[in-house]
Amino acid sequence: MTAERSAWWTWAWPLLSWAVLLLAFVVHGGGLVAAIAGVTLLGAVFTAVYHAEVIAHRLGEPFGTLVLALAVTIIETALIVSVMLAAPADKADLARDTVFAAVMIVCNGIVGSCLLIGGAHHREQEFQLQGASAALAVLAALTFLALILPNYAAAELGSAYSTVQLIFAGLVSLVLYGAFLFIQTVRHRDFFLPVQVGTDEKHEPPPTGGTTILSACLLLVSLVGIVGLAKVLTPTVEFAVAHLDVPKSAVGIVIAGLVLLPEALAASRAARMNRLQTSLNLALGSALATIGLTIPAVAAVSIVLGQRLQLGLDAKDQGLLAITLLLSVITLGTGRTTVLQGIVHLVTFAAFLFFAVVP
Repeated sequence: MTAERSAWWTWAWPLLSWAVLLLAFVVHGGGLVAAIAGVTLLGAVFTAVYHAEVIAHRLGEPFGTLVLALAVTIIETALIVSVMLAAPADKADLARDTVFAAVMIVCNGIVGSCLLIGGAHHREQEFQLQGASAALAVLAALTFLALILPNYAAAELGSAYSTVQLIFAGLVSLVLYGAFLFIQTVRHRDFFLPVQVGTDEKHEPPPTGGTTILSACLLLVSLVGIVGLAKVLTPTVEFAVAHLDVPKSAVGIVIAGLVLLPEALAASRAARMNRLQTSLNLALGSALATIGLTIPAVAAVSIVLGQRLQLGLDAKDQGLLAITLLLSVITLGTGRTTVLQGIVHLVTFAAFLFFAVVP
């Protein structure tokens, strides 16, 4: 991953994504623009993964995976907030749908894929149990606070918090996520370091400081381009959802899926290289960042706009969330995984997708 090995596409796709964004702004939509945006988005995703791995190789664990998780989440939050600002009354449940979809995609889709891929290539893989347990404990608290408790905290408001409750939930979310970051990067960093080096991993010298800075800049450009293209594709997705007569919550699933593509590819590649700890750092860290940063941001927007924010999940989604957390505690509770755990998570993810389309 040195500068000498960098190919033209590592800088061409990020620039092209911005050019397509400009084209979409000038042309104002259309089938051809949507098709070009879709192809460009995929190219930008692969580029983002490349630059994230350059940075990770330079910084080491867990800082390397933290860079991609935080960058994606911050820009994902900006996308949700921008959509809310454009149509606040019609998007009261967009944040809930997107955050819930992100948790399900990460904890079942990405984690399941990593466990299946890693198990298929290496039979059995190890990771730090203390780190996974810490992440799951914070994730359980955050999901309960953000997605379940609103249904019961203020019965007269339905699935929404009152203003004071929303402020409290936003502040507590920041405290929980900040505490996790402190544990991950300072106090107990060793909980998140790889148990062993993958046998399939090539030991290359870390990239130079200049290469790392360039990759950081191009990663930011790529991620902004990805989120911008996702927003360009959102009207097309909404039209398709309406045309297919599926619940509008599917829009949140598509948005979360598009934005999480770089993390999904990076985590899967790490699992294939027998670096499951890196995969879990990236996946679980992303789920925590999604809730810990998105909920406070959308809460602030909701309060400023004076708009109701629907956060509580319905009974079906609460059940899916509960089984996901339970499975995560069980499958990641021994420090060793096989393909079986991956299959279980992927089946649960398939159930989530099926019942999202066929309620």
